[in-house]
Amino acid sequence: MGKDKLRRFAIVESYAHFIQPVLGETCKFKGKWRSHFFKNDNPIVVELGCGKGEYAVGLAERNPMVNYIGVDIKGARMYIGAKDSMEKGLKNVAFLRTKVDFIPLAFEKDEVDEIWLTFSDPQRKKPNKRLTAKIFIERYRQILKPGGFLHLKTDSDILFEFTKQEIDLHNYSSEIVSWNIYNDLEKLKSDDEKQILQIRTHYENLFSAKGNTIKYAKFKIS
Repeated sequence: MGKDKLRRFAIVESYAHFIQPVLGETCKFKGKWRSHFFKNDNPIVVELGCGKGEYAVGLAERNPMVNYIGVDIKGARMYIGAKDSMEKGLKNVAFLRTKVDFIPLAFEKDEVDEIWLTFSDPQRKKPNKRLTAKIFIERYRQILKPGGFLHLKTDSDILFEFTKQEIDLHNYSSEIVSWNIYNDLEKLKSDDEKQILQIRTHYENLFSAKGNTIKYAKFKIS
């Protein structure tokens, strides 16, 4: 790890809203995120593979009555979002350093209202490692409340086509499936939904600059 990454990791570990359980062990806030961490009864939305945390911060800014938790294994990367949210005084966002594999150890049954997957690794040669593969969906099912939505925003044709196939194969209930969400924004009924889908992260800007269209799927797994 480079010196700058070590510096960032050391800093982010000191933030009160950066939680780092021992990998493979139960998080101390499991089942207690509302009561012991956020200290409110607001909905909890989790972003898995949050990277720099820009989307989680953007969501938290737009929806102060919702609690957001960005999850990633790379703490030095999450430093960006953790620092930004602290400087903005946001009290409704946290960052959790863990692997998606261990997500049932971080949240209780039905504790999460919605899940976002933003620009996840498409895992070109390893379909079972894609975050919309059934093995991961079953983990989400353990924490996502019945009727809770799963959101996928991606530039990857491979991941999006795979997700569409999984939706059909396992009879998930899809609400939106768009190969170019910015062309389809006007079809959305909710202005709030239009706004949050226009949050652009560092990675999205990179992918868009290459000419990649941004795909979006919103579906229920229960």
